[in-house]
Amino acid sequence: MSKATKKPGKLIIIVAPSGSGKSTLLTRLKSDFPQLCESVSYTTRAKRPGEEHGKHYFFVDEPEFLKIRGRGEFLEWALVHGDYKGTSIKFVQEHLDCGTPLIFDLDVQGADFFKKAFPNVAKVIFISPPSLAELEKRLRHRHTETEESIQLRLKNAEKELERMHDYDYNILNDNIEKAYSELFRIVSEILER
Repeated sequence: MSKATKKPGKLIIIVAPSGSGKSTLLTRLKSDFPQLCESVSYTTRAKRPGEEHGKHYFFVDEPEFLKIRGRGEFLEWALVHGDYKGTSIKFVQEHLDCGTPLIFDLDVQGADFFKKAFPNVAKVIFISPPSLAELEKRLRHRHTETEESIQLRLKNAEKELERMHDYDYNILNDNIEKAYSELFRIVSEILER
């Protein structure tokens, strides 16, 4: 297929408060849709057990992040839960030009940017927990957060949940199998267009 007739890439953005089950759903989704290329963001957040530099994130310290930002190499960036995160312009444009479907794990700020920058290409799927109480339970069960971090994530989740109807799709994750079935259907539909 020539470049002129190649279908443009797709931007599928998954947004959810921390603890909503987003990582579990994304892992299954990537297994069922190997053609999806996951965007790897830069972050100043500390690496969690099992995470790899270049695979899960590009882990950099704050001075390095600010240098990259200063050179204008981020398509979008934000301060999230006290850490910087940013998406590389070059990475996204190369995949769009090649027709590769990209999947993003972003916060509401990042999703808003992509909807504004790519209104006809970016499709945002918001995943919500059944309640803030359940969200807190999930965060505590992970045993990866400090009490201060849990409180910050819950405060941010309240704000994020107010936005859940602002996006293209909304999935309630009160049952992982049901939520995944809905996510699978939505992503299949987006890729077929």
